[in-house]
Amino acid sequence: MSKLAAFDNLLLQYQTLNYHQDPVLAQRLHDVQAWMKERIAQTHAEFFAQPQNQLMAEYFLNRLYGGPDFDAMAQQIERLLKYAHKAESLLPENAIKTGTKSVSLAVLATQLDEQVAVQLLQDYAPDTPLTDEIMRETLVKLDQGDARYEQLQLLDELGLTLDKYMRSTMMYAAFKMCKGIAHKYQFDRMYEFIQEGFAAMKPMKSAATFIKTFSEKEREIIDQVHAGHPNPFRD
Repeated sequence: MSKLAAFDNLLLQYQTLNYHQDPVLAQRLHDVQAWMKERIAQTHAEFFAQPQNQLMAEYFLNRLYGGPDFDAMAQQIERLLKYAHKAESLLPENAIKTGTKSVSLAVLATQLDEQVAVQLLQDYAPDTPLTDEIMRETLVKLDQGDARYEQLQLLDELGLTLDKYMRSTMMYAAFKMCKGIAHKYQFDRMYEFIQEGFAAMKPMKSAATFIKTFSEKEREIIDQVHAGHPNPFRD
C-alpha cells in the first residue's frame, strides 16, 4: 500500500464537505473559523506571548488549525498524489507520517466547524454577528464534546510525533535537499508549510510540552461549555 494512501482518504473527506458547493455556508464557516482563532488567541494570549512560543503559536493558528488557506494546501495534496511514486522516493517516511497527522487535524477542525456553521444558519440569519453566547448555545446544541476531545487527543499525538521525528538533524538535512524538487513540481506551499514547522520548533525545548499545555486549557473550556458555565470562553 502507498505511504500516501492516508492523504488520499483525508483529501476525499475534505472534498466532500458541503461548503465547497455552498457560498453562504462557506462564508459562515469562515466566520466560525475566525471566531475560533480569535478566541484561542485571547484564551492563550499570555502563554503564546512567551518568546519561545511565539512562532509555534503563529504556526498553530495559521497552519494547523485549517481555515481558508487550507484550500490551496488541499490542491497541492491532490497534485502530490498524482506524483505519488516520485514523492515516496523523495520524501522521508517520517515527514509523511508527520504530515498525515497535521492534515488530519486540519480536516477534522474544518469538519467540526462546518457543523457549527450549518447549525448557525438554521438558527440565525447568515449575517448575524457571532457572539460568545451564540457560540456557546450552538456548541451545547450540537453536543460536540466527544469530537472536540478527540481533536485534542490527536493534537497531543502530533506533539509527540513532532518531537520524535522533526528534531532530527538528518531529517532536516533530508528535507532541505527536497527544496529544488518541491519547486520543480510546484509544491512550494507544502514545502513552506513544513519549513515553517521546523522554524517554529527551533526556539522550543519540546513541541509536545507546548501542545499539552494548550490542550489542557482547551479541555477545561470544553468541560465548562457542557457543564453549563455561563461564560466558558473568557473566564
